[in-house]
Amino acid sequence: MADRIEPSREEQILELGVFLLLFLPSVVLSFFVSGETATTSFPVIALSTIFRLLALVALILFFLWRNGESDEKIGWTTHAWGTNALLGVALFPPIFIGAAILSSVLQSLGLSGPDPASQGFLIPGDATEMVLALLLVAIVAVGEETVFRGYLIVRLEALFRSPAVAVVLSSVIFALGHGYEGVAGVITVGMMGFALALVFLWTRSLVAPTIIHFLNNFVAILLVPLLV
Repeated sequence: MADRIEPSREEQILELGVFLLLFLPSVVLSFFVSGETATTSFPVIALSTIFRLLALVALILFFLWRNGESDEKIGWTTHAWGTNALLGVALFPPIFIGAAILSSVLQSLGLSGPDPASQGFLIPGDATEMVLALLLVAIVAVGEETVFRGYLIVRLEALFRSPAVAVVLSSVIFALGHGYEGVAGVITVGMMGFALALVFLWTRSLVAPTIIHFLNNFVAILLVPLLV
C-alpha cells in the first residue's frame, strides 16, 4: 500500500500522547524495584516484558496502518540488510565496551549502579528459563528498537523538525525505563540509546541497532550468568 500524506501534526501529537500514556507507568515502576520488592520469578518478568513489548509494537503497527504508512518508514527495510547486519556485529564490541567503561567510571564517582540484590529477577535459572531468556532477548531487541529508534525518532523528528532533538528525547525516554539499574545505569543506557539512534539515523535501517541490542542483552542475560 502506498504511503498517503504524512499524518498531520495533531495526529502525531495524539499518537505520541497515547503511546506515552501506556509506556510511562512502566517507567515509574522501574524506579521502585529494590532487593526487597524484586521477588518476582524470572519467567513472570520475562513473559510480562514480552507481552508488554508486543502490545506496544502492535499499537505502532496499528498507527502505521491507520496512516497508510509502510513499516519501511520506521526502518524495517530489506535494503542493504546484509551490510547493515555486518555493521551491527562490527559496532557491538566498541559500544558494549564503551558502555561498561562509562558505567564503571560513573559508579566510581559515587553514582548508584545496578544493585545485585535486585537483579536476580533478570537471571534465568534452569534450561527452560534459558530458552525463555533467548526468546526474551530476541523480542526485546526487535521490540525496543522498533519503539525507541524506529517509531519515536521518526515521529519526534517530524514534530520538532530536528534529528538532534529526536535522538536526545528518544534516548532519554529509553533510559528512564531502566530505573532499576540506578543512576549510573540509567545514564549508561541513555548513552547506549544515543549511540543506537545515531546508527539508525546513519543507515535509516533498524537492522544494525537491533543486532547490537540483541548481542548486548545476550551477553548480559545469557552469557555472563553462565560464566560467573
